[in-house]
Amino acid sequence: MYTSLSKTICFLELAFIVLFCGYAQAATQEVAQLDRVVAVVDREVITYGELQDRIKIIVGQLEKQGAPHPPKDVLDKQVLERLISDRLQLQLAAQTGLRVDDSQLDKTVERIAEQNKMKVREFRDALERDGISFQKFREDIRNEILLARLREREVDNRINVTEAEVDNLLTTQASRQDVPDEFDISHILVRTPEEISPEELQKRRSKAEQALKMLQTGEDFSQVSARFSDTSNALEGGKIGWKSATQIPALFADALSPLKPGEVTPILRSPNGFHILKLNGRRGGSSPMLIQQTHVRHILIKLSEVVSEKDAKRRMDDLRERLENGGNFAELARLHSEDGSASKGGDLGWVNPGETVPEFEKAMNALKPGEISTPVRSPFGWHIIQVIERRSQDMSKEATRLKARQEIRTRKSEEAYEDWLRELRDRAYVEYRLEDKY
Repeated sequence: MYTSLSKTICFLELAFIVLFCGYAQAATQEVAQLDRVVAVVDREVITYGELQDRIKIIVGQLEKQGAPHPPKDVLDKQVLERLISDRLQLQLAAQTGLRVDDSQLDKTVERIAEQNKMKVREFRDALERDGISFQKFREDIRNEILLARLREREVDNRINVTEAEVDNLLTTQASRQDVPDEFDISHILVRTPEEISPEELQKRRSKAEQALKMLQTGEDFSQVSARFSDTSNALEGGKIGWKSATQIPALFADALSPLKPGEVTPILRSPNGFHILKLNGRRGGSSPMLIQQTHVRHILIKLSEVVSEKDAKRRMDDLRERLENGGNFAELARLHSEDGSASKGGDLGWVNPGETVPEFEKAMNALKPGEISTPVRSPFGWHIIQVIERRSQDMSKEATRLKARQEIRTRKSEEAYEDWLRELRDRAYVEYRLEDKY
């Protein structure tokens, strides 16, 4: 029941809704062009048609947001770099056996349709009316899920945060109470490969200096980002959003601390390249956290090759009837539940919001203390849930440690992901043909 996958899927669903909106805005009828190769990525190619399809989506998103987009030549190169990065990651996913099965894909598409207040058939019709192949849309979503799972496997799951690191961070925060701990940031990065000649390094430094000069003369940051930055969100203005000082590298935090909103940092050098940051806003302070906890227990029947949906549901209906007739919940859980909590009578202890999958939490929240649910379906199988009691708990200390742990993990993950992408790119063979003529 406790899972981080549901959070990942929720995040992806929001991304897909934006993707759908971008598709709808971008779809237009154009004269067909002869396709050609614009890049070779190891043994695969990226075609002009693929590049134009992605550009349409991004331009549609930018126009929907009322944001300007860069000149065509700059936009082409930025989008091509993103396609190359995605292609390299998808190649690695395929080589290492990472897959997204059709049932998982179907469920995700169904959730996207629901978020758009449509049935799947209506959603498919809406896409096709906008000239978008439903099959292509499905494959794009499959790829997005693959990219998220690949990052989780290759980067996020390898991040370790120790108690000593949490203690050190909390000690540092306590000694810096006068410093606002959150910054709203935008970012420009001129990336440098791990192995680079002095001439090429100077060339890239000059590029960063040109970007900084344009910012200092009043050019719009989002436009300069779209023109010069090598980050994946360069076309969206390099927007990072709100980050605490502990979620970003110390190099960034130290440079941002003396700035006022609207100001930009000088050029910052890191192993990844040359950075320029803009401080959009700052805020600080934290308040006590009171949350409602639920003491809950359950009985779980899992599905398997030998236990069908129908069989599991029938067993749960039988258990529910026995409970209605005075059966002992804890005893039935010990005898029949297929969860690790069975030995404790199905007792899950005190549960915080967000710690269970959405289907379980929704059913749990609808119960009063002492009430027993009807059978509830979740990705884990069929449940019968009983709420024992509820309480409001001051989780300030726990929340502070949890927030510190998350901040350290986020910072480590972002840094590790950038390093991993750079290494992946440095190992690959990439040949550019964007400038080739027909």
